[in-house]
Amino acid sequence: MAEIVACGISANKKGKIAEKNNKFKDKYTEELAKYFGSINNSKPRPIIGEEIDEKGFWVRQRNSLTTPFGDGEGDLKAADGRYIIYWASVCNWSNRPVIARDILGLQDVVRDYRVDHTPGPYGWGFPEESDFKDPSTSVYFLSDLYVNADSSFEGRATTPTLADFKEKKAVNNDYHRLTNYLEVQFRAFQPKDAPDLYPVKYRKEIDEFNDWLFPNINDGHYRQAFARSIGAYEDGQKAFSEGLEKLEKRLADNRFLFGDYITDSDIRLYVSLIKWETDFYVLAGPQKKRIIEYKNIWEYIKELYNIPEFKRYTNIPQSNSNDRSALEGFGNYISRIAAYIDWDKELKTDGSRAKLSSDPTHIYLKHPKGETAEDYQSEISETKWNSPDAEIRADKYFLISQDASINPLKGLLRNDEEE
Repeated sequence: MAEIVACGISANKKGKIAEKNNKFKDKYTEELAKYFGSINNSKPRPIIGEEIDEKGFWVRQRNSLTTPFGDGEGDLKAADGRYIIYWASVCNWSNRPVIARDILGLQDVVRDYRVDHTPGPYGWGFPEESDFKDPSTSVYFLSDLYVNADSSFEGRATTPTLADFKEKKAVNNDYHRLTNYLEVQFRAFQPKDAPDLYPVKYRKEIDEFNDWLFPNINDGHYRQAFARSIGAYEDGQKAFSEGLEKLEKRLADNRFLFGDYITDSDIRLYVSLIKWETDFYVLAGPQKKRIIEYKNIWEYIKELYNIPEFKRYTNIPQSNSNDRSALEGFGNYISRIAAYIDWDKELKTDGSRAKLSSDPTHIYLKHPKGETAEDYQSEISETKWNSPDAEIRADKYFLISQDASINPLKGLLRNDEEE
């Protein structure tokens, strides 16, 4: 049976989902991992069971590193060539900031490095390196960067993590707001014509929708996969299926979530649903519908998939044509069938959703003429989902001021000015 991990499904015993073509990864043993852990006194990764409450509900840990970027005392400061995003291809959470970074043209400003699971107790590491160390900081495990930041750290090192590679420490793992920091605080480093994913005038509406999206969709499938009671499972499935129905209605007459242009919210929705349809659903059990059965949602996903910045960081299980053993007996469905699907063909788009837009030839909003990087700055809002109070994080029914099926910014995001 596949091991359940926080950001994906581990490979089956034949390694069908794992990247078996890597010449170093197969040499990485649990004994080696334990030896590397002893060098830096690395802390074992807590098991997922520690985030299950007494009723069997999954209550995700709060992000441990939430110091914001800003101008306040103690705030992190945006800089060119100081930070690195650690992300994992199997973790849809961590694909968000690298997608946003590339859309915003920040590839030369903020580095990235893709981590992977390691054998043994330490979680994310660097199995693709010949010496199994991070080439930027020389640590063996992502969690070492957390301990460098806080010697008392005891939680899970998660992806995405933003680290200061010059100081060799993790500085922020707040996936709720990390893309917003790239959008806002790093505006001065973006090309002049970079798109506006998070317009100043409408941040309240985008933040509120994102905070609804988290428990219902982003964490909705984890609430099912990690549930340890019937009640917890049914609660997660109800939220997820009802959330999808609302989104299907919303996307019936909106090209993107807030109308004619891609916003921060579209990145968050896309990474969850593409991963669900191609991989994660296996752990959640029977559903009322597949994502592909929601016509508007599926066409929306197809359009985003065919945008290079989205496709580049979309991880879909691939087949290993040299290993046919998974076709024998009652093997895992992902390995036997899904990994052999031609997803480029399945996700080909006819471009028909462009007709929903008043500006069909453009998918990104431009910044208003004359807007400066200083004009674009604002304090990024906090979220209840990062509260230190577990009871607050366990309250899964986020009240939104307008039903999620309705776009409150319909017709308000406009590229009206001439170049």
